[in-house]
Amino acid sequence: MAERLISADSHVNMDHARVKEHLAPAHHAAYDAAVDTFQQQMLATMGAGRANAESMKQNAHAAFSRPGYGDAVERLRDMDTDGVEAEVVYSEVSGFRYLYMLEDRDSALAATQAFNDGMVDWATADPSRLIVSCQVPVHDVELAVGEVERVAAAGCKSLQLPVFPAELGVPDYYDERYEPLFGLIQETGLPICCHIGLNTALDDLARRDPTPQKGVMVPMTGLSTAEAFGMFILGGVFERFPDLKVVYVEPGLGWVAWYVEIVDDMVKRQGYVFDRISDLPSAYFHRNVHLTFIEEHTALDKLRYILGVENLLWSTDYPHPVTSWPDSRDLIEKQFEGIPADERTLMLSGNAARVWNL
Repeated sequence: MAERLISADSHVNMDHARVKEHLAPAHHAAYDAAVDTFQQQMLATMGAGRANAESMKQNAHAAFSRPGYGDAVERLRDMDTDGVEAEVVYSEVSGFRYLYMLEDRDSALAATQAFNDGMVDWATADPSRLIVSCQVPVHDVELAVGEVERVAAAGCKSLQLPVFPAELGVPDYYDERYEPLFGLIQETGLPICCHIGLNTALDDLARRDPTPQKGVMVPMTGLSTAEAFGMFILGGVFERFPDLKVVYVEPGLGWVAWYVEIVDDMVKRQGYVFDRISDLPSAYFHRNVHLTFIEEHTALDKLRYILGVENLLWSTDYPHPVTSWPDSRDLIEKQFEGIPADERTLMLSGNAARVWNL
C-alpha cells in the first residue's frame, strides 16, 4: 500500500470573476472598487507585494500553467500523478486584504460569503480530498464570527486569518476584541491558518533592496513570522484559549528552532517578564502551533525535536516555484532518509489528519 500523503499547503487560482459568480450583481461595483483600490496601493508602494507577485512570474514552475491550478477535476488528476491523497488549499488571492475596503457593511458581508462560497464550490469535485481554507476578515469581529458559524455549519474544515492584523489597521490578536472569535473557533475545533507570503511592513526594505529580485527582502518575510508567534504566545492568546490550533504556512523551519529556544532563555536566564502567560513560551508553541514545510533537509535532520515532530506538516506548495510536484515521493525519500517510520508518518499525513480533523 502506498504511503499516505496529505499536503498542508497547496493553492488554487480563485480569480475575481469566480468570486463574483457567487455575488449578487448589486454588490459588483463595490467589490470592483475595493479590488482596484487594493491593486493601486500595491503598485504605488513598489514594495513587498509587487516583489512577491513578480517573483512568482519570473520563477514560475511548470505546474503554474497547468489546468489543475484552477480546475478542480484536473487538480485531482495532478494529485493522483503525485501520489497525494488530500490537499489543504489556499486561495492565491488574499480576500481579507481588500474585503475590508468595502465601505458598505452589507456589501462586505456579501463579498466575504461569495469569496468563501467560491472556494467551497471549487472543492465539490471531491471535498474529502480538496480541503479549502475559508478566509475570515477581521476588520469586523461580529461579521467574522458570523462567517465562521456559517462556513463551519457548511462543513468547512479550515479557516484562514491574516498573519498580521496590524497591516489592515486593526489591533493585534492578543486584543480582547477577538475573544468572541477565538472562543468560537476553539469550540468548532477548526484550525486557524496564517499563510506567510506578503508583509507590507517590509515595503521600505523592498525599496532599499539592491538585488534585482528583492533577494534581501524575500527571506525576511518568513522571519517576520516571529512577530506573529509572539503576539499569540507571549500575548497570552493560547493561555486563554488552550485548545486553539494555529498553522503557520511557509514560515521556514530552521530559524524557528532558534526562536523557540531564545524565548525560553529570555525567561529563564535573561529575566524577561511575560505576564500574560503562566508557562514557558515553548510549552504553548508545542501545544498550539504547527508549521508547514516543503524541503528543509537540515531542519528535519537536526532540529525536528526542538520544533516538535507533532508540530510539522509536509506540503507540496503546488503550483508555486518551489513545489515538489510531480516528484514528491522521490523527494520525500531523499528528505526523510534516516528518519524513523513513525515520525515520518506523522509529518507526512498523521499531523495533518489530526489538525484538520480528517
